[in-house]
Amino acid sequence: GAIPPWYERPNVWVVLVLLALTFTVGAVVTDVSIRALLENVDRTRPMISNLLDPDWSITGRVVEKLIETVFLALMASALSLPFAFVLSFFGARNLTRGSAWGRLAYALARMFMNITRSIEPLIWGIIFIVWVGVGPFAGMLALFIHSVAALGKLYSEAIESIDPGPVEAIQATGARPLQVVRFGIVPQVIPPFLSLTVYRRDINVRMATILGLVGGGGI
Repeated sequence: GAIPPWYERPNVWVVLVLLALTFTVGAVVTDVSIRALLENVDRTRPMISNLLDPDWSITGRVVEKLIETVFLALMASALSLPFAFVLSFFGARNLTRGSAWGRLAYALARMFMNITRSIEPLIWGIIFIVWVGVGPFAGMLALFIHSVAALGKLYSEAIESIDPGPVEAIQATGARPLQVVRFGIVPQVIPPFLSLTVYRRDINVRMATILGLVGGGGI
């Protein structure tokens, strides 16, 4: 038989009704108000005016803090790389499902990454400020611990998506596990690892700009 058009399919209407209901409830919960958006636009004029007329007398201090922000992100990203690299191999399901110890390592690695990533860098910043004191070192540590977990997860997902063919071919030659990783896995994951690292560095720069709110350095 001929396929009926979309408007004659009951499942399509069910999906549309659910979507409409979801967005209606979401608008109510988030208190969406187009009227308030349009009526209160005059309140932004003083803020915009101040943004267009900055205080140039603090330029030197701003530049200093901008440099500090960039290096906060750079140091946190660089120091997190080796830890995230090693952690990612334990968090990759295709490498750890062969034995009970491997599955345990996978569960522990994933649990560590999920718990660590669920804590915002601002909270990590408060923790490290109590630990090492107010300053950029606390902010760098906050970004570092969050970056290890985030990069570890991204790296492990890249490892899980590799082509198993080269790995199986190297294993067939009798290569040791470390040789399989070096010659069968690492060459495949270098490009995605590089792109994910640059992406994470950009995220750290943005995060470093607000760590100063809790005394973690940066602008």
